[in-house]
Amino acid sequence: MFGVLGWIVFGLIVGIIAKLVMPGRDPGGFVVTVLLGIAGAVLGGLLGRLAGLYGPGDAAGFIMSTLGAIALLFAYRMFGRRSPS
Repeated sequence: MFGVLGWIVFGLIVGIIAKLVMPGRDPGGFVVTVLLGIAGAVLGGLLGRLAGLYGPGDAAGFIMSTLGAIALLFAYRMFGRRSPS
């Protein structure tokens, strides 16, 4: 159970930092911020493994997780808010 709680707290911290680095109007509150941080950690771990920074069983580090969350937030802003004109 502590593992899940740890992911939630870690995701919250990473998500908050990503939203602070890229200020602007973003949807969601607590839950979306946590999910952004968790998804950023997964993306950062995947990219780190592809780059050879992490082994197969290693978790992503804090900086790589934050970079992954920033990349997801950037992608959302680029592709997620397309409104027909």
